[in-house]
Amino acid sequence: MSAIEQIDERLQHFNVHDITRDACMLKGKLREQGYDWWWHSLTGVNEKTGEEKAFFIEFYLINPGLAEDTPVLGQLPMNRTLGKKPSYLMVKAGSWEKDKAQLHRFFAWKDIEVSEGVPFCVRADDCLCSETQLKGSVHVKREEALAHPEWMCDGGDMEWDLAVDKKIAFNVGPGAGKALRDADAFQMYWHAEGMKTEYSGTILYNGEKYIVTPETSYGYADKNWGSDFTSPWVWLSSNCLYSKKTGKQLKNSVFDIGGGRPKIFFVALDRTLLGVMYHEGKEYDFNFSKVPLQVKTEFSFHENDTNVFWHVRQENIHAVMDTNITCKKEDMLFVNYEAPDGEKRYSRLWNGGNGTGTIRLYEKKGSEVSLIDEMEATHVGCEYGEYDK
Repeated sequence: MSAIEQIDERLQHFNVHDITRDACMLKGKLREQGYDWWWHSLTGVNEKTGEEKAFFIEFYLINPGLAEDTPVLGQLPMNRTLGKKPSYLMVKAGSWEKDKAQLHRFFAWKDIEVSEGVPFCVRADDCLCSETQLKGSVHVKREEALAHPEWMCDGGDMEWDLAVDKKIAFNVGPGAGKALRDADAFQMYWHAEGMKTEYSGTILYNGEKYIVTPETSYGYADKNWGSDFTSPWVWLSSNCLYSKKTGKQLKNSVFDIGGGRPKIFFVALDRTLLGVMYHEGKEYDFNFSKVPLQVKTEFSFHENDTNVFWHVRQENIHAVMDTNITCKKEDMLFVNYEAPDGEKRYSRLWNGGNGTGTIRLYEKKGSEVSLIDEMEATHVGCEYGEYDK
């Protein structure tokens, strides 16, 4: 194998686990202008009815250097008047589809334990988030949620006790390397330690018990951190894939696409996505930061009265991935976040957990393109939003 071929081979490896990137990154400038979150999504089965339901659980840390004795909520009118930026741990949990809700629970920094190194661990009261465990509860009365818009959430109840087993990683590579992290080069960083994650345990949601098993959890786990959010904001992922060629489920496959408009040292890379397909053990990488792969990306998002639609076409020197996903509006949420400066950038950040669609994967040899597989995707995590104008 030539030196060029060896470099090209290394470039295509993204299933590289690195729990140092899951550590809390709120140091230096990010202590007073930074966020760090750990996102988890998964499917459970109703113990009584056998019905599937998709859930999400997120631990969101923001601005530890601005901590007070109580959580500082940036959307509270008094705090906005005083120019106070948000500072807290927000535990976000909920579900999509019928009786959908996002539920928020806030903790002051003095009531939080955050590990300094690896493996990471965030703990507050009965809420715990680590590489291998998720535990916690959120209880919000509907009338209180309406009376407190600064909570940015709905009403409902959710409790969970889950084991976490991260199987396949999406390590974006040099773009999130330590030197660039230390220099605060990017506005928003991404690492998917478990783009395929197997969960097991139980979830209690509004009085109904759901059983979570590794084989049917179709789970995902990643994290983002930085000083602000990207716009547009794109995310698509699923490990529930069926080959239309063979009619069989692809049990060792997952795709993941994310990004939108990353900024490096305040320079925007317009309409740029990171994308990968892990197809039964073989890696196909469409990471724009790996220059020798010559990645080209086109993507669009649109909506009608009932659905939202994503189309992403990514190409490198070896392969093409064409992805079409849709999700019903009635099943989705507008998820809410405050940026570190206290602004709520999005009012329409579409977020869903039961998207469906088709992915076509092609091999390139010179000018010839041949179909590797056409896949049906379900249980797709999906997101899209742009800053309010």
